[in-house]
Amino acid sequence: MATGDDSFPWDQDSILSRDLFSATSAELCYENLNRSCVRSPYSPGPRLILYSVFGFGAALAVCGNLLVMTSILHFRQLHSPANFLVASLACADFLVGLTVMPFSTVRSVEGCWYFGESYCKLHTCFDVSFCSSSIFHLCFISVDRYIAVSDPLIYPTRFTASVSHKCITLSWLLSISYGFSLIYTGASEAGLEDLVSSLTCVGGCQLAVNQSWVFINFLLFLIPTLVMITVYSKIFLIAKQQAQNIEKMNKQTARASDSYKDRVAKRERKAAKTLGIAVAAFLLSWLPYFIDSFIDAFLGFITPTYVYEILVWIAYYNSAMNPLIYAFFYPWFRKAIKLIVTGKVLKENSSTTNLFPE
Repeated sequence: MATGDDSFPWDQDSILSRDLFSATSAELCYENLNRSCVRSPYSPGPRLILYSVFGFGAALAVCGNLLVMTSILHFRQLHSPANFLVASLACADFLVGLTVMPFSTVRSVEGCWYFGESYCKLHTCFDVSFCSSSIFHLCFISVDRYIAVSDPLIYPTRFTASVSHKCITLSWLLSISYGFSLIYTGASEAGLEDLVSSLTCVGGCQLAVNQSWVFINFLLFLIPTLVMITVYSKIFLIAKQQAQNIEKMNKQTARASDSYKDRVAKRERKAAKTLGIAVAAFLLSWLPYFIDSFIDAFLGFITPTYVYEILVWIAYYNSAMNPLIYAFFYPWFRKAIKLIVTGKVLKENSSTTNLFPE
């Protein structure tokens, strides 16, 4: 859910533009137009650094998540209900990096929106939709991991491809419906017409959100977050109990009939740990922004612009984190990346390559 002033932080653009007319001598977005927004007063050095940092995040989100999707969809060994959920999550992060972050980079550095009013709304919809989709995907993934860890032998019959597809469809349907209806119905600006009018300028991308919708937005983040925290707490307890049981069985040396179950349980615990780290990274990235946005809406939008920018881009960078987490914890992903980058995936029968160590 990411975004700067013009998107997902549904009220952020209006906040960032609240002082646009305060400096009459400042450089304008459009020099020859009345009521033009004021450009950010960055010198060439800091401007280059910001473009590099933000641009790197967008490139990493696009390329990294594209590698995740390609790996899971190409190699048959990775075709599982759980991995399809991961691939769909990567798609959401990929779209954030492709359709949201590049344009927000220009807005954040220049302080101007040069891409037209129509794309301003569409960009905001993309931001809300794709970031909401990430939350829903992570919530379903946490439930999937709980089922896998709690009963690994029964898990394949409970979380089937059909269930996975339903979770994916629901995640995208809910997020896109919410994002587009919120922006294009104008419901979020109800009661804020005077504020919107006073902040409107040429070269801006303002989106005001009233307190009711700020509260709803916060709940849409808080509820899945509580579900994920609860589920992963239970996963931790189950994994700890399983580890203790395995240790006892090792001491008794009577584990031949349970060896397969133990191996499956160990594999599922590792997957749960890795995805748990991804969930933790998501929460750490987004929680500061949501808390600040919620409080700020009820205190008259007092957060300084630069603080909002920092919080938003920390959240944006989350879209680039998951591929790095997978690369660090999953040997199969590192092997898949090597095959993709070297072009070996173009060879015949490359989809049947064994990615797991013997």
